Amino acid sequence: MDTFWGYRRENGAAGVRCHIAVIPSVFCAAKVAQRIAASVPGAISFTHPVGCSQVGEDLEVTAKSLIGVGRNPNFAGVVVVGLGCERFTPGELAEGIASTSKRLEVVVIQEVGDSIKTTELGVRHARSMMQAVSSEKREEMPVSELMLGLNCGGSDMTSGLVANPSLGVASDKIVAQGGSSILSELTELLGVEEILARRAENQEVADDIVKAIRAMEERLSNQIRHSSNDKRKNLISTGNYDGGLSSVVEKSLGSMKKSGDAKFVQVFKYGDAPSKKGLLLMDSPGHDGEVTTGQVAAGAQLICFPTGRGTPTGFPGVPVLKITGNPGTYERMKENIDLNAGKVIWGISSMMDMGEEIYSEILAVASGKLTKAEALGHDEQFCVTRLP
Repeated sequence: MDTFWGYRRENGAAGVRCHIAVIPSVFCAAKVAQRIAASVPGAISFTHPVGCSQVGEDLEVTAKSLIGVGRNPNFAGVVVVGLGCERFTPGELAEGIASTSKRLEVVVIQEVGDSIKTTELGVRHARSMMQAVSSEKREEMPVSELMLGLNCGGSDMTSGLVANPSLGVASDKIVAQGGSSILSELTELLGVEEILARRAENQEVADDIVKAIRAMEERLSNQIRHSSNDKRKNLISTGNYDGGLSSVVEKSLGSMKKSGDAKFVQVFKYGDAPSKKGLLLMDSPGHDGEVTTGQVAAGAQLICFPTGRGTPTGFPGVPVLKITGNPGTYERMKENIDLNAGKVIWGISSMMDMGEEIYSEILAVASGKLTKAEALGHDEQFCVTRLP
């Protein structure tokens, strides 16, 4: 079995980064969280516009997502920042993270007295955590402890032809060794539910795959029917059209290739953590940031992100490894794209060889190599989904 070098957390989980997360329980505390993190090297803030004036399942998804991010093993400690009157309380956020036994502190603005005092106290907590974890050493760990998030954005015809299938080869290698991969973006799997269902390990999982994708199709159909602007009715972007994709089904046929040939073992909801290891399907929309956030909340330590059109985006504290199948995109965006799967199109690499290259890069990144998004400080993909 192959290995990588990661950080062993208090609850036994494996992290591939060693950061302190500063998480506001509500948008009102976002600036304080930013200022705390900005004052402590290695600390990262997770600012968001949610946590208040939400009810029901919409608020529950927000709560589970923020707790899941705080539980992710890439974070050795968490400072929770609350306002004090929010519906999703800072205490509830901290309680959800506490079972990981990681370092954890809570500061509440209305209790401390003002934003200046709260920032000062939060900085003290975060600095103390960072000093404590700075001496932690990486240790060799089996690939079975890795969980990948499979995401993509700005697709073109090369995505489904080479980039996604090459990533599928790498994903299969992770799963074959006992690790996990999460396929998501149900808005980009419309029309292929029966194909994916044939790869389920049992009938229950097959039924869950079909049910989830068809429910997403119905939600999209309702939104289209009630749209007041015909320009808003396209299921794929103008960039996808310009890149040579003719329909959402054509995109779906390429998008599913990220998952390789392994059997699906579970379908789980956005904001939840899977109870099984292997190839997983997360019920989520197609927004890049919402997908990545859900995968990180589920426990993914690393995101693999094919893009034919190109994007600079990354996620705070979790490496996003970007792959393109378009040689032209790679040449234009070398500072943002990590791997050029367009070598398959050039004829200088086979699909299997490219998959092996992606797999090797996954292990290198898991062992500490920075992705280009990390090196440039890109963190745009943190975005908690909202329910209608």
